[in-house]
Amino acid sequence: MINFILNLKSSEMKNKIVVLGTGLVGSAIVKDLCKDYRVTAADISQENINSLKGLENVKAVTADLSDSEIVKDIVRGHDLVIGALPGPMGYKSVKATIEAGLDMVDISFFPEDPFGLDRMAKNKGVTVVTDCGVAPGMGNIILGYHHALMNVEKYECYVGGLPFKRQWPWQYKAVFSPIDVIAEYTRPARYMINGEIVTREALSEPEYIEFDEAGTLEAWNSDGLRSLLKTIPVPNMIEKTLRFPGTIDYLRMLREAGFFREDEVEVKGHKIRPIDLTSELMFPQWQLKEGEEEFTVMRVIIEGREGGEKYSYRYDLYDRYDRVNKITSMARTTGYTATAVANLLIEGMFDSPGINPPEYVGKTEGHLKFIIEYLRERGVKYDISK
Repeated sequence: MINFILNLKSSEMKNKIVVLGTGLVGSAIVKDLCKDYRVTAADISQENINSLKGLENVKAVTADLSDSEIVKDIVRGHDLVIGALPGPMGYKSVKATIEAGLDMVDISFFPEDPFGLDRMAKNKGVTVVTDCGVAPGMGNIILGYHHALMNVEKYECYVGGLPFKRQWPWQYKAVFSPIDVIAEYTRPARYMINGEIVTREALSEPEYIEFDEAGTLEAWNSDGLRSLLKTIPVPNMIEKTLRFPGTIDYLRMLREAGFFREDEVEVKGHKIRPIDLTSELMFPQWQLKEGEEEFTVMRVIIEGREGGEKYSYRYDLYDRYDRVNKITSMARTTGYTATAVANLLIEGMFDSPGINPPEYVGKTEGHLKFIIEYLRERGVKYDISK
């Protein structure tokens, strides 16, 4: 484990935050928080760590975060932890942080059930907010807010991150872990119809949706509702991923041909998982080049009744790459949601020992307003209509 300190500016900053993972989103989180807090940034990638040079109030640590004991050593002595690791590492890092007795905000979107850690977190008196990104994340916060005030009958969330420049054959650029992206194309999609959970294959039931800034995009079923299927009794809920039209055809071809398989196959005496090979081949083609611009588009629709009257609310987000600070839109919309909630925790505005999906944050009076204003100050703007 290698440590070095980068320009610690002020000894007056008492609160100390650890950020586990400093990729595209994690680095944006570090840059946002170090303006007000002392931040320890940890990653196994020396390249990622080097990208933080010159930041004030940041201590950088190069470490293997797949080792729970190393995670515990790093987080001890801090006030809050933010997890920004790839999905397969997320659950283990959350568990290690709880064992160390620290509050946490996590955006790793790990596949395991977070409530498996609920009893441990409560026993430790630790507040953990999971899935705290844009979607899942901000969509959950919005629904949690409205569910506390009205009888919500329908929730729809459409979301996607896309490059401005459409290039054959992918017309896509990955702004987070390729393995996590591929999971969207393979994991069965669960949603709610008339109070019953329905499961469909990923990429199913495509539809076209028009957006003022982005034009016509293709939407398909994805497994993004996650905790909402258990925590909020809304009879009709669905989340769909947005891509440029035509994307679904080649993804289905790759999936059905076996390129996303997770079981091992033997090739010339060597065993390999097809999904690992696909990820290695695709990542260089999906990777955003320096200065390459992308955008995030999201639409949340909530319908229900308030005081006997029928209401419909719509939240629209269109966010672009930050040219000045060279931060991707997906890093901004995901990372700044996490840092907004981190501020709620560290300033004592949200204290709820146990596992808290974002909808629990949203249901508390004033939290949605605080988060929307926090995002707006950073140029991430939600347009709200009803």
